[in-house]
Amino acid sequence: MRTFILLCGMLFSGLVAATGIDQLKAFWANTHAAQGSFAQSVVGKSGRKPQNSTGHFALARPGKLRWAYEKPYKLLLVTDGEKLWSYDTDLNQVSVSKTDKTLGASPAALLTGETLDQHFTLSEAGAADGLEIVDALPKAADSTFARVRIGLSGNLPRLMEVQDNFGQTTTLLFTEFQPNPVLAKDTFRFVPPKGADVVGE
Repeated sequence: MRTFILLCGMLFSGLVAATGIDQLKAFWANTHAAQGSFAQSVVGKSGRKPQNSTGHFALARPGKLRWAYEKPYKLLLVTDGEKLWSYDTDLNQVSVSKTDKTLGASPAALLTGETLDQHFTLSEAGAADGLEIVDALPKAADSTFARVRIGLSGNLPRLMEVQDNFGQTTTLLFTEFQPNPVLAKDTFRFVPPKGADVVGE
């Protein structure tokens, strides 16, 4: 009987879901690139009607990101790790700047940075809606973000909630999250469209 109980305990322990931090570490260890879709909701401190948008993304570590808003407006953000381009389709305007160290302390660094916990202190925050939750608190005292919360399942991020210091909460729901896809060589390359107004470097 004792052997049977021990065996059941071993089987049961094997079914227990990995913690959020374990899953986040597994994502970092096994996923060097990803692509998928997202739905974004932004709620201000006042709690008024949220601003919703959708789009597609691609990322590669370290520091490469393509973030394309498609609805209700089109806006493209691309960084190759050295420069950051922001293209407003309606205005036909491109803003370009250097990708400096501040990007490493942004929530994007939790997916695309060089190290997982260089700029954030990670802690377990329980489970909700089938996701294991990780809280990431910025280490820098002058950070514009108060907290980032990541929900994971299957060793992949499914949800990211960002709270800034002004009371605004941005929630990202990732769908069709595909790890390690074959990305086109020009995924993180941006050439301003002909006739576009280019501002910055």
